[in-house]
Amino acid sequence: MKQNKTMIKKSILFITLFTVGLFSYGQNSDKAKALLDEVYNKVQSYDNIYIDFQSTLENTEADLKQETNGNVTLDGEKYLLNYFGAKQMYDGNKVYTVVPENEEVTIEDVNEDNDNVSPSKMLTFYKTGHNYQWDILQNVGGRKIQYVKLIPIDSNTEIKSVLLGVDTQTKHIYKLIQTGNNGTKTTITVNSFKTNQPISSTLFTFDEKKYEDKGYYIIRN
Repeated sequence: MKQNKTMIKKSILFITLFTVGLFSYGQNSDKAKALLDEVYNKVQSYDNIYIDFQSTLENTEADLKQETNGNVTLDGEKYLLNYFGAKQMYDGNKVYTVVPENEEVTIEDVNEDNDNVSPSKMLTFYKTGHNYQWDILQNVGGRKIQYVKLIPIDSNTEIKSVLLGVDTQTKHIYKLIQTGNNGTKTTITVNSFKTNQPISSTLFTFDEKKYEDKGYYIIRN
């Protein structure tokens, strides 16, 4: 269960890359910078974003392969993520992680020193610290996907590289491939990318009583 909760926390980072993601704008490639500028400006023009995605975690040496589907709704700093059978929500004030398997809810303040930071905070964090490379162009079902490779400047980071695949027509992120120094590869592929959807006024409202009535254990950090 601890591993499941950790995956939920770290997944926010991956999802953020689709939306306000890794725009650190190194001087490594003017073309890469220009393309990511377009992606960033396009994303910033939307009131909200809904993404349905497929995630694959692989490590050949460890004989590990996990696949799952998920979705996330983002509205400014607020988000609602469904992933690995659990749910995580940020209402602009606190982060709520609901794990039905363990009948447990964790309520936390956003803290830049831990895993739970909002997408906007992640944007700030990732504005520096990467070099860029213009990578391959792929044809995926008639769509042209241009890849940009991000390489952390800090050699001590757990991340070896990140590939962002951009649909050259829509300027939306189609795929993210993160490779860790331990050989683990995380791939997230966008199945559906919708914008400016009708959103319930209570979508980002956490009903603590609802889970108390179900007997969930409430943890406050």
